Amino acid sequence: MGLFDRIKRVVSANINDLVNKAEDPEKMLEQAILEMQEDLVQLRQGVAQAIAAQKRTEKQYNDAQNEINKWQRNAQLALQKGDENLARQALERKKTFTETSTALKTSLDQQSTQVETLKRNLIQLESKISEAKTKKEMLKARITTAKAQEQLEGMVRGMNSSSAMAAFERMEEKVLMQEARAQSAAELAGADLETQFAKLEAGSDVDDELAALKASLAPASPPNQNLLPPEQTTPSQTNPPQSNEVVDAELESLRKQLDQM
Repeated sequence: MGLFDRIKRVVSANINDLVNKAEDPEKMLEQAILEMQEDLVQLRQGVAQAIAAQKRTEKQYNDAQNEINKWQRNAQLALQKGDENLARQALERKKTFTETSTALKTSLDQQSTQVETLKRNLIQLESKISEAKTKKEMLKARITTAKAQEQLEGMVRGMNSSSAMAAFERMEEKVLMQEARAQSAAELAGADLETQFAKLEAGSDVDDELAALKASLAPASPPNQNLLPPEQTTPSQTNPPQSNEVVDAELESLRKQLDQM
């Protein structure tokens, strides 16, 4: 490969790359629609010109047919009057118009075919333009969605590496640590309360066991010892009935409290 061929290829590749980067899909779609509409205008003008030419040819053909008919009548009239020379001249004029009519008929058929083809092409182009406009709107919507998705993904990537996300993570870690400390304090408080109640229950068991031990060590009274009569108490030594009721009431209250514990 020669040096100039390599330079040409490099230049072409760079130009193509610049063109691809410069192409905006939305602008290119708009430009494509504009070009198709310009083609449609030119095609309509061409169809109009073809139809006009067809109308002129058709008029010329009709005029030629009228001339043929006229000179045919003139020839007949000349023969009826006995002027054969004049009839011959009329037939010659008829022949000229007949040849012109034949040529015009051929041209008119060709023009009719051309006009029908142009009309079909016009209809197809109008349909393609309508379809292109619909696709353009769909593609523009897809382009807008793709751009929004790219922006969103860029924002997400930026947030993952930004200080804002790191700050949120630090605050979340602090909240978790504070919750853990609060939970530990609550557990310790509950453990201290349970320990206190356990000590109370243990003390009650020791007191009961001590009382039972004292009762077992107390000396038993002789079985045959005569009971002494109760000592006579003076009225001043006996407790008044009112003080006995107060003591009984306090004792009963204490019992109820112990039963509820």
